[in-house]
Amino acid sequence: MTTHRRQLMLTALGTVALAALAGFVPAHAQDKSVTIGIELPLTGADADSATRIRNGAIMAIDDANAKGGVGGYKLNVTVLDSGTSTAGQYDPAQAATNAKKLVADPSVVAIVGPEMSGEGKAMTPILSSANLATVTPSSTNPDITDPKFAAQYKPGGKAIYFRTVTTDAYQGPNMANYMRDTLKVKSVYILDDSGAYGVGMSNAFEAQAKKIGLNVMGHDQLDPKEADYTTALTKIKQLNPDAIYYGGVAQAGVKVAKQSYDIMPNVIKAGGDGMVDGGILSGVGFPAIEGWYATQASPDAVDDPTNSDWAARYTKTFNMTPSLYAITAYDAAVVVIDAVKRVAESGQPVNRDTVRDAIQQSKVTTMQGPVSFDENGDITSKVISVWKIQHDAAHPEDDVQHQYKYIGVAPEAPAS
Repeated sequence: MTTHRRQLMLTALGTVALAALAGFVPAHAQDKSVTIGIELPLTGADADSATRIRNGAIMAIDDANAKGGVGGYKLNVTVLDSGTSTAGQYDPAQAATNAKKLVADPSVVAIVGPEMSGEGKAMTPILSSANLATVTPSSTNPDITDPKFAAQYKPGGKAIYFRTVTTDAYQGPNMANYMRDTLKVKSVYILDDSGAYGVGMSNAFEAQAKKIGLNVMGHDQLDPKEADYTTALTKIKQLNPDAIYYGGVAQAGVKVAKQSYDIMPNVIKAGGDGMVDGGILSGVGFPAIEGWYATQASPDAVDDPTNSDWAARYTKTFNMTPSLYAITAYDAAVVVIDAVKRVAESGQPVNRDTVRDAIQQSKVTTMQGPVSFDENGDITSKVISVWKIQHDAAHPEDDVQHQYKYIGVAPEAPAS
């Protein structure tokens, strides 16, 4: 079965996705049950990364149910797709519709997702009104959890948007530091894809780049549905920057990578975690995608030897290798599962109010390390890891586990 057909089948299964992947539910599982929602863009340009993320979350829930459930509860799953053919990628309007569906189901006590910050901005007011918590493994726009925007994204008052990754307030600036200090970049041209994530990421990068003395030669916004960026890229070539920085996801990212290789193959190219995607690897191809740098808003847990058995099990189960955000998705589900367990064992009713409160108080050991949250829902760890695409002929060209090589940690402190 192809990855695409597998994705469609699992998406259609929705609430029975867990049973389909696990193959069984233990006979001793209790009659009581709660539902964990999973909300991701499984259609369009983001499908590859979203599928790996979904699989990570499903695997954690599967593992819990295989042990007999949590605190006397079986964990059910509802999977909702925020990608649409009209948008060609994640669709904030569809994400808002999905949020309403999840809120309307009283059995849903928490959510894993969304993947994209544009989804998050559309979903949070709806989730906040119902006090329904979500734990995102990959959404990094800082506005959603910034107290300055609480009236917009947290009208219910309590934090409901939790993250197992840090935000672009670190991801963008830290990469600016890395480019200057390690890559010795002196001038850079910035592009973004006009989405909430891309704009926020590139603006944060730009502010830090200027602060530490990089020459920002320009900043253009791209329409992700346009096919041809050669006019903009030819203009950039004439300015002769040391580097290009792209803030955005796959729909525009594939074209930026392809066309920039054709026009200026030797310029340093870098982006955020939106450039970590098997669909980008296959859509651009080698050698054009070779050498791109990308940050991810989490420590490197992919190469950790203690996670090797988990990675092998993931690959065998889903017939694809895990991404780093498949790991943070597993961790996100572990956070929810741990919260359900603590509530059940306390004797309180397991509902979205008690589970939200338990998530807020999380202190969980996960594959990426300890996970806890501040009062806004942001993870207390602020590590930004740097990766470089380096062709590994021993593995498939869309294998995110092996074609992205871990380089190191981007420095948080502004360079002096």
